[in-house]
Amino acid sequence: MDYRITGNGIIVKQNDFDIAQTLDCGQAFRWNAAEDGSFEGFFLNHYLKISETDGGEFLFHNVSEEEFLSVWKDYFDFDTDYGELKKRFSEDETLAEACRFASGIRILRQDPWETLCSFIISQNNNIPRIRGIIGRLCERYGGFPSAEVLAGETVESLGFLRAGFRAKYIADASEKTASGRISLAAAASMPYEEAVKELMKIKGVGPKVADCVLLFGMHRMEAYPVDVWIKRVLSRFYPDGMPECTRGFEGAAQQYLFHYVRCNPRVLGDI
Repeated sequence: MDYRITGNGIIVKQNDFDIAQTLDCGQAFRWNAAEDGSFEGFFLNHYLKISETDGGEFLFHNVSEEEFLSVWKDYFDFDTDYGELKKRFSEDETLAEACRFASGIRILRQDPWETLCSFIISQNNNIPRIRGIIGRLCERYGGFPSAEVLAGETVESLGFLRAGFRAKYIADASEKTASGRISLAAAASMPYEEAVKELMKIKGVGPKVADCVLLFGMHRMEAYPVDVWIKRVLSRFYPDGMPECTRGFEGAAQQYLFHYVRCNPRVLGDI
C-alpha cells in the first residue's frame, strides 16, 4: 500500500481492493452506495466517504493522515497480502473462478461488539431491514452504543428498534458482555472451538453468528460462517469440507465463494 496526502484527504494505491465488493458483500451493514460509485458509512463513530479515482486509486475524503493510519488502514486490512491468498486459493478450480470474479474483496477488521450486535440483528433478516434496525439504534444513541450503554435496556425499552425476537438477544448480549460474564477480548485469543462455545453462551448466538463475530470482528481467518449459500457450495463442490489450500484462511475463501455464487447461482447447478 502506498498513500499520499492531498487537499481533499488521503489518496491510496492498493492492489486487490474493490470498494463495492468489500463494503457490499454482507460483512458490514453501515455503508451506503451513491450513484457515482462512492460509499459513505461508519465504523463505530468514525464517518468516511470513500471513492475510486479515474486512475484506479482510492480517495478517503477529508481524512487526516493520523485518522487514516490509526483507523482506516487497519479497518480495510491493507497490511494483508490478498494477492498471495488468492494465488494460494487458486490451486482449487472453483476458488480460482471465485477469486477472479470477486478479486477485490478484503475482510474488514471490525469492532467485536458492533459485529456481535449486528449479526444478532441479521438473523432471519434481509439487508434493508438490518440496516434499518442498526440505523435506529445509532440514531437513538448518537452512534453505535457500547454494551455498557445497552445493558440498561430491556426488551420493552428496545421496542423502538422494531427488531422483533432479536431484542431479547440484544439485551442478553449486552448484559453478559457489560458484566464480564462474556469477554470478547478473551474469546478473540481462545482456541477456535473454545471461542465458538464461549460466544454461543449468548442467547441467539449459534455457530453461524459466532463464526461471523470471529471472522469479521476478531479477524479469525479460520472461521467461516455457513449460511444457505455456503451450504450449497459445500454440497456441490466440497462435500468433504473446504479444500486443503484454504487451511487457516477458510474465512477469506468463504467470502470469495459467497459473493461468487450469490451473484452467479447458475454455477451451483440443480442444487
